[in-house]
Amino acid sequence: MRHLALLAVLTLAAAPAPKQLGIFDSHNDVGRARSGSAVYDPKRQRYEIAGSGQNMWGDHDDFHFVWKRMTGNFILSTRARFVGRGVEAHRKIGWTIRPSLETHSPHVSAVLHGDGLMSLQFRRTLGGATEELKSRDSLPNADAVIQLERRDGVYIMAVARFGDTLATQELHGVSLPDTVLVGLFVCAHNDTVVERGAFSNVRITTPAKQDFVPYRDFIGSNLEILDVASGNATIVHQSRGSFQAPNWTQDGRALIYAQEGRLYRFGIASGKADAINTGFATRNNNDHVLSFDGRMLGISHHAAENGGASIVYTVPVGGGIPQRVTAQGPSYLHGWSPDGKWLVYTGQRGRELDVYKIPSTGGDEIRLTTAPGLDDGPEYTPDGAYIYFNSSRSGRREIWRMRPDGSHQAQVTNDGFNNWFPHISPDGKRLAYIAFPPEVAPDDHPFYKHVLLRLMPINGGLARVIGYVYGGQGTMNVPSWSPDGTRLAFVSNTTMP
Repeated sequence: MRHLALLAVLTLAAAPAPKQLGIFDSHNDVGRARSGSAVYDPKRQRYEIAGSGQNMWGDHDDFHFVWKRMTGNFILSTRARFVGRGVEAHRKIGWTIRPSLETHSPHVSAVLHGDGLMSLQFRRTLGGATEELKSRDSLPNADAVIQLERRDGVYIMAVARFGDTLATQELHGVSLPDTVLVGLFVCAHNDTVVERGAFSNVRITTPAKQDFVPYRDFIGSNLEILDVASGNATIVHQSRGSFQAPNWTQDGRALIYAQEGRLYRFGIASGKADAINTGFATRNNNDHVLSFDGRMLGISHHAAENGGASIVYTVPVGGGIPQRVTAQGPSYLHGWSPDGKWLVYTGQRGRELDVYKIPSTGGDEIRLTTAPGLDDGPEYTPDGAYIYFNSSRSGRREIWRMRPDGSHQAQVTNDGFNNWFPHISPDGKRLAYIAFPPEVAPDDHPFYKHVLLRLMPINGGLARVIGYVYGGQGTMNVPSWSPDGTRLAFVSNTTMP
């Protein structure tokens, strides 16, 4: 294998001068193919790639490649589709990982074919034969979600028709160098024509290390805005540090998020983040909520006088001196009633965590849930008729709802996932929430996992996926719909240079 590693290093060193494109270092034709091309739309953060080539199969590959140099573990994700009817049923688009631009290079590729076949293709050695693992999912004429992850030498493909949950396959026993080229490709499967593929929601993620310590070790953050109708998400702000839980201001011009104990207002037009004056409250967690009229901000600050327990306060949205609301802690704020009179929050009293409400000016708290298990994330519907929340009382984390007095508690979801933080659209018709995989404990919502953002009718029914995200804790903990109900704000994560 030493000669292969040396060849890879030499080939990388001899790569053409970079032609940077979006998040990628460069793009090139590989093998014998008509000249391809690539175009990037920075506003929508979309790529269109044109490529020719006889095939990606056998002992060599011919295609157009948009690539970035990566090391270690990473997650590649995109929403992809073919442009036009095409000539060959087995034209190909997708992700490929390879040590070099050599046509005979070893590789691991997640490949969508023109007829809908989805497969994990790989070549173990330089000039060796291509092998294939076919997915159980076929995606003809689809907007396809294609993910390809390298995790400590194991390659994991996850695919779905956009809106569906992912089907995964793992590949063991293929050894590629630590430093590789990763990227998107188009192959026409016919060297006399040029085919095209369109790619949106393109993410190259460097995940947290396996031994990271939650709430001590953090990785970088992307602030994203998702257009609910189209499913297109764009990154509007990034930080090497950890920010979490964006709220949308009532005028639709800014997002408020938490970072390192402070709250920040991010101007969407200006692209600038400014700290909000919250006086002595500088140890805020990510549980913060705006009143329905947009004038007040509720926060959850870890008060020194209460042994560091989280206490709920309110403050004018433009900043000011916080006014204490809850006498007891820990109390984690999640919702404000439409009439502004009540706050709802998760309170830990003894060993139980339940949903409580309290007058927004302070007073006696009222316990709304008593079932065994953790109840969390309460939020009012815009008409004030219901409070939605999540509960582990069934043995799995599910979305529930109840009347504002705690009566008529009923389960809303039952889909095999662990569902957290229901957020109701401004028109009261839809419900967005974050779904953790089944292997996550029902009472946990950890950082840095593969999670789904899902959308369903407010009264229950078929849920569809609107976001495939590497995140978790802090991704969408608080109300995050835009005032017009067309967009959602959320946080994804990646290690940044």
